[in-house]
Amino acid sequence: MNIAQYIEHTNLSPTLTIQSIDKLVDEARQHNFLGVCVPPFWVKRAQREIGKDKILLVTVAGFPLGYNMTETKLDEIQRAIDNGADEIDVVWNISSFKTGIPWTKIEIAKCSKLAHDNQKTLKVIIETAYLSDEEIIEASKLCADAGADFIKTSTGFAPAGAKVEHIRLMRQAVPASVGIKASGGIKTLDQAIKLIEAGADRLGTSSGISLITSNPS
Repeated sequence: MNIAQYIEHTNLSPTLTIQSIDKLVDEARQHNFLGVCVPPFWVKRAQREIGKDKILLVTVAGFPLGYNMTETKLDEIQRAIDNGADEIDVVWNISSFKTGIPWTKIEIAKCSKLAHDNQKTLKVIIETAYLSDEEIIEASKLCADAGADFIKTSTGFAPAGAKVEHIRLMRQAVPASVGIKASGGIKTLDQAIKLIEAGADRLGTSSGISLITSNPS
């Protein structure tokens, strides 16, 4: 299994520097990772460093808690697109979801429309650590219905990250046309393989190099 083709090489640390961004892109290029995921502030720099290489540029919106105003998320998405992002991972409004407000789906639909109008990909982070199994299923279906291209497990800032059992629930809940991104706490090759086998199409991890080292092919 070629793990590299699944990996979004990620650095969302609050202490990263311009050298960190350049290194992230260099490592993605060296190891043939699918893409890099960087904070919004560094999208323009990462895009410049990627140049014409086939490395997807991913960033986040509404990060990491998701209870920003919808207008703020839309502005973040538009700015990310203007700066060169290919894909946006937006944190959904879990507060709204837990309250049962219809706006949860409306917001995702607005974000999806903006991304798709610009031929970009939208992933929605549902933060599975805070959801029951039933809520994970409901959340996945809601996001898919609202136009999300991918459903993503975690920001990496919650108490727990990607779990195999949650990936299975998400995969079963949405059509094959909707991708699943496992993210948060992916540290070992065995864990990565199990997540992929459970249905993950992408892996968001800062441990990509160690995974590749464990599996050079």
